Amino acid sequence: MRGPVVVVGDTLLDRDVEGVVNRLCPDSPVPVLDETAAIDRPGGAGLAAVFAAAQGAEVVLVTALADDAGGARLSALLAAAGVQVYPLALSGATPEKIRLRARGRVLLRHDRGGAPGEPGQPSDEVLRVIDAASAVLVSDYGRGVARQPALRAALAATRAPVVWDPHPRGPAAVPGVHLATPNESEVRELVPALPGASRLATASQGAQGLRRRWRAGAVAVTLGGDGALLCHAGSTPLVVPTPGAAEGDTCGAGDRFAAAASLALAQGALVSEAVQAAVAEASAYVAGGGVAAALPPPVRPVPAGVVGPGGDRVGVAAVATLLADVRASGGTVVATGGCFDLLHAGHVATLQAARQLGDCLIVCVNSDASVAGLKGPDRPVMSEGDRSRLLAALSCVDAVMIFDEPTPDAALSWLRPDIWVKGGDYATGGGDAATLPEAEVLRRWGGHTVVVPYLDGRSTTDMIARSGHATGACCAAGRPPEPARLSAPSSAAAGGERTR
Repeated sequence: MRGPVVVVGDTLLDRDVEGVVNRLCPDSPVPVLDETAAIDRPGGAGLAAVFAAAQGAEVVLVTALADDAGGARLSALLAAAGVQVYPLALSGATPEKIRLRARGRVLLRHDRGGAPGEPGQPSDEVLRVIDAASAVLVSDYGRGVARQPALRAALAATRAPVVWDPHPRGPAAVPGVHLATPNESEVRELVPALPGASRLATASQGAQGLRRRWRAGAVAVTLGGDGALLCHAGSTPLVVPTPGAAEGDTCGAGDRFAAAASLALAQGALVSEAVQAAVAEASAYVAGGGVAAALPPPVRPVPAGVVGPGGDRVGVAAVATLLADVRASGGTVVATGGCFDLLHAGHVATLQAARQLGDCLIVCVNSDASVAGLKGPDRPVMSEGDRSRLLAALSCVDAVMIFDEPTPDAALSWLRPDIWVKGGDYATGGGDAATLPEAEVLRRWGGHTVVVPYLDGRSTTDMIARSGHATGACCAAGRPPEPARLSAPSSAAAGGERTR
């Protein structure tokens, strides 16, 4: 493949709430579900992207993320699945679909998130990645991303094969897509069938109607357990049956079908070959247990509220409120991050310098698990709650959030800061802001990275080492330890961790 597989569309947060039913509600004849577990996963275009990434492909997801806890959760889940998120701003709330289940059966689905929000403008980087794609899947869930004019222009201009998975409330496919993949009910809504027509005739008429209306190369109508019907220009429809009986949870089967077809086209398959591969993949997916068996275990939920007694400036909810206020006034969002294990003067200098670059400063803090993975089992010295509380108490910090991953990429994809600040001796080692590890992520939405000055000689690692040495010497002499004294080294080559 010459480039990544790019998925474009609306992402939802899906949640399966598992429980047991042992009684009826006393004030209404409905079952009471006692929750035993809850599993979050990306839905919509996000699920299609996760399926493609699970097959080993490099996958880019162009989607809209809201400034709320649901958006933060989606960003973390997608990053954990290996999906590169190129986010657009989303006005409104993250759409959520919550399925209440007992003994493998869905009792009720609860949807929330309100009316579709308005996606923001794509950055130049988004348009470039679409142009360089090996295949593009438009996974439309009728919430606005597929209507975005600049995205539609890029989709119409790309040389990559485009697969369009439509939604009845969504827009028409851009002219010239290689393959559209509606299901039976979507075809009936988009192209009314002739009265009295058989099932296959209805699917065939709808597919041909869509193909002509959208000027698509081919349309494959998915038929559930009966496979798919493929219509090309001027040819007899091709029925692609399933390889065997496939009974089970069909949630996500359409996304699996569209993702498999896109991957096959990216690898040079003919449309007919891609549809056959997609039918086989979707059938195996349903037979294998559906979405619950196909996805890896979810990561730990992003902390949504206040961590410990840090006040109302700690947690995703606090950050979301701040983002909404600053962006509503046209302000500049600045962010920085690190472990901040033993807050010292070097940290404070970096944070003060960062705050001067915009209208708010958000600090992304590695969780305890993340610090241990990066620094070893003896770290952190202070818990994530204490570290967050200390940072939030600084006048130059407007809000603090904790992230669980080794890097802040997922948090950044949700925050979309205008400026990401790095402190320390990075520049003295020959690097610059453009080569920071986070710079590539910031470019996805047009953000910038900067390096600010640091106070020489301040290092958390060195502080811990010197403190341990002083403690050991004092104990050996039979006297209580004295506080460690810090002295700045004579040159910038002192090394160690400067501002993390």
